[in-house]
Amino acid sequence: MTRTGYISIGSNIDKETNVANSLIALENNFGKLAISSIYESDPVGFTGDAFYNLVVGFESALEVKDVAKLLRQIELDNGRTRDCKKFSARTLDLDLILYGDLIINDGRLQIPRDEIERYAFVLEPLAEIAPNLTHPISHKKYAQLWEDFDKTKAKQKRLPLSMLTK
Repeated sequence: MTRTGYISIGSNIDKETNVANSLIALENNFGKLAISSIYESDPVGFTGDAFYNLVVGFESALEVKDVAKLLRQIELDNGRTRDCKKFSARTLDLDLILYGDLIINDGRLQIPRDEIERYAFVLEPLAEIAPNLTHPISHKKYAQLWEDFDKTKAKQKRLPLSMLTK
């Protein structure tokens, strides 16, 4: 069965290169991607360089755990280390945030990711490329979730995807 998935991408170390490389790797594995704008945002939970964040949509018949393994490998291929803290600088962070209408919470794999409703840098780009898609738990459209989101603490700005050279 083919499912539509969404991946949140983030980087604040050599971010132009790592984000561009991740898009190439994802296209090589999944084909055509729906790609949001890039959002430059302040780090959450630590002090450091600004992040580039975006969301991509893709189609795949892979099992969800195989998609997650593939994303971990792309992170490792782009210099990510597994010993970094949750809130820290990183070369590349690829999180599978949605996969069809699956609802999973088995430790390392959580779908939908709770970050969707907690962080502007995940919700805004998702709402940009999938505004009419419905959250599998709250049953609200992502455009509505973004409209209702408390943006007072959201420190991010939209950048054109064209700024990346792939």
